Amino acid sequence: MNIGIVGLGLMGGSLGLALKKFGEKYHVIGYDHNPSHQKEAQELKLVDEVTQNFETIKTCDVIILAIPVDAIIQTAQSLQDVSKRTTIIDFGSSKAKIDENIPPAIRENFVTAHPMTGTEKFGPTAAIEGLYEDKTMVVCNPQKSGKLQRDTAMQLFEDIHANVVFMDAKEHDRHAAFISHMPHAVSYAIANSVMEQEDSENIVALAGGGFKSMSRIAQSSPTMWEDIFRQNKENLLESIESFNKEMHHCQQLIEEERWEELHRWMLKANSLHDIL
Repeated sequence: MNIGIVGLGLMGGSLGLALKKFGEKYHVIGYDHNPSHQKEAQELKLVDEVTQNFETIKTCDVIILAIPVDAIIQTAQSLQDVSKRTTIIDFGSSKAKIDENIPPAIRENFVTAHPMTGTEKFGPTAAIEGLYEDKTMVVCNPQKSGKLQRDTAMQLFEDIHANVVFMDAKEHDRHAAFISHMPHAVSYAIANSVMEQEDSENIVALAGGGFKSMSRIAQSSPTMWEDIFRQNKENLLESIESFNKEMHHCQQLIEEERWEELHRWMLKANSLHDIL
């Protein structure tokens, strides 16, 4: 089975590594608009071959779109002439806009998915083995996909040891705003607030594990996250408003020296990790 991966960064490159383990079962062909990414992917052996011809990708049995959300929507328009048996899987981090913009002619070809995994790093050198193992793979609106495409995607996800859950696209986007997108906004804000107040020497001298953990994802690709924030704007604003409400409450408790209430507020937050 020929697998075409569009986008050879962290997600696409890591998927290539996972599928290459199956030898003759999958032949992995990579495509990336960035020439340096093409070269790095070849040097790192992330895929079996790299093509500069998108028409080659369109002939694959499975096409994986591991690119930013806006690019997924744009690329979908150029896939309208693929075979009815082709399976197209997108790995976009927001789903509703993608779902709404898939051309009707190839809607059954599409399986819209979101792997809940990743790191703050990007590009082919960020690819790692085992990225998808035991991680959640959210599949949205599976009833809109053809049976062949669903079965093909489920087999691929099983092979990379991902744990599949099904969800409505709009429901996914609201949950993702609170669990993933808002935390990225907070991390960017933490990093910028410190950069505005402290010089680099103080940051290096004083930054401990807590600050490094909270600011780590502020290293994430601005290009990718700008797209995600734009696509999931309304849900993201709702989650930021909720976060700001909690921060304001914390500020009030400290200003008014309501220490016992502050303690209970912290205890409530502790209980989150009883669920995780």
